[in-house]
Amino acid sequence: MKIGTLGAGTVAQAIARHAVSHGHQIVLSNSRGPASLTGLAEDLGPLAGAGTPEEAAAAEVVVLAVGWPQVPDAVVALPPFDGRIVIDATNQFVSPPPHFEIADLGDLTGSEYVASLLPGARVVKAFNTLYSQYIAADPHHEAGRQVLFLAGDDADAKATVRDLTAGFGFAPVDLGGLREGGRLMQLGGPLSGLHVLKQD
Repeated sequence: MKIGTLGAGTVAQAIARHAVSHGHQIVLSNSRGPASLTGLAEDLGPLAGAGTPEEAAAAEVVVLAVGWPQVPDAVVALPPFDGRIVIDATNQFVSPPPHFEIADLGDLTGSEYVASLLPGARVVKAFNTLYSQYIAADPHHEAGRQVLFLAGDDADAKATVRDLTAGFGFAPVDLGGLREGGRLMQLGGPLSGLHVLKQD
């Protein structure tokens, strides 16, 4: 599978390392341009490359992993997604820790807001409840596999993300749609920051 990243910070890098280690291609992108990612792509190996956001967004699966204030600028110039899958790994921090100011989106969940900015995308919320070190680590532990919560409104898109992340070693748990499941997963929800294992 070809996977693109919008953003190339710790979360995107952790997902990229899992992807290339399981034979997937990665196209990394950020706001500073491909040249700034050459070293990272070389470190990830021959399955990784650096590209523009437009090139990353053309992949089969696109990981959105930028800071919340950067989300609109990261996606505003992208063409319609035409049914491609976007994994929304964002959290609505208006300001970074230790201040923890959370964006007020009214009745919308964070992923519903993100979906509204991505015409044609099939958005699946995933990875946002885990601290980055848990995403980067081997999901297999003596006591079981790292649980990965996900939510989305398209069953086929969720199945693709479930199978992809299960291939990485995670134990995906489907929480339903972006409204119900997304509310459980987003900042302030009962599953935000919850790190649990599933016994095999």
